Amino acid sequence: MDLHLLAEQIKRWAKELGFDKAGICDVDLSQHEAALQAWLDAGYHGEMEWMARHGMLRARPAELLPGTLRVISVRINYLPPQAQFAANLSDPTQAYISRYALGRDYHKLVRNQLKKLADKIEQEVGQLGYRPFVDSAPILERPLAQKAGLGWTGKHSLILDKEAGSWFFLGELLVDIPLPVDTPSENQCGQCRACMTSCPTGAIVEEGVVDARRCISYLTIEYSGVIPEEFRTAIGNRIYGCDDCQLVCPWNRFADLTQEDDFHRRDVLNNADLVALFSWDEKTFLHHMQGSAIRRIGHQQWQRNLIIAMGNAPYSQRIIDALEQKTGESELLDEHIEWALTQQREQLASITNKQQRLIRIIEKGLPRDA
Repeated sequence: MDLHLLAEQIKRWAKELGFDKAGICDVDLSQHEAALQAWLDAGYHGEMEWMARHGMLRARPAELLPGTLRVISVRINYLPPQAQFAANLSDPTQAYISRYALGRDYHKLVRNQLKKLADKIEQEVGQLGYRPFVDSAPILERPLAQKAGLGWTGKHSLILDKEAGSWFFLGELLVDIPLPVDTPSENQCGQCRACMTSCPTGAIVEEGVVDARRCISYLTIEYSGVIPEEFRTAIGNRIYGCDDCQLVCPWNRFADLTQEDDFHRRDVLNNADLVALFSWDEKTFLHHMQGSAIRRIGHQQWQRNLIIAMGNAPYSQRIIDALEQKTGESELLDEHIEWALTQQREQLASITNKQQRLIRIIEKGLPRDA
């Protein structure tokens, strides 16, 4: 069998299946073990205890699937058309949702396509030992992607490519074929520190190292408890994830839009008014978030995040009324509601009677001279 020809066929099949790029690497990640252990020892994983539980298994792909010789690493763009970054972030009455989560959950889609890729390989070589991963197992996917030539690890710890930026998902297919490997990507960040200096909460503590406990994505998605007050104002209107470190990255000027319709913004998230989203009961939330990555945080955490955003929004009697109506439903929510109401009332105290009257007129949709 001509393995070089097979490797080229695999990359072509990956393209046909909708992946934007594929690369191949070996399974040796031993050089990353010390950094992984130091990150865990520093407690930077926060309450993601599974990160510590699996330990060095993450740097040893062959232990996940005995007999593994190579990893086929793939990426697929997710940046939707009309991303509306600036318009959304600059309007504090609207909810900002990380752009990867605007459409359907990517896990199932990417995994299914990886299985199809494995089927094509099996048709060519016979029985294949393989296993697909999409954020679904303890594996260092970004170092693998860099070894496979898909991009380098930026200072924000995400994979960057000079032709595609960082707006893409990664997936891996472990196989037991000694395919030729690709040339690893070289770091192109240079002296740029834009991602580090723009992080709202200072979560990028050194180049390539993120303290999850300070990261807005972690706080709004992975963390289900009381969000520390020191981070609440910085969260702004970000109710699910944060894209700031990617937004300022110069390489993202070259990012391509996704060709996958499932990653487009779902209609219910257009003009995502904070109070309107907060009014959803659990049944409505589950219905609207069917097939979305957002669904997994649950209704209470969704509300918690919205409460913080409402506290950060400009004074609005509509917000105060909505928050007061939810008081007493949950200790977790009550703690955040008390903070948000304080924020709103402090703003109210700082504006004149004339301004208050104008705000109420506008909220009711009446002419300004009413």
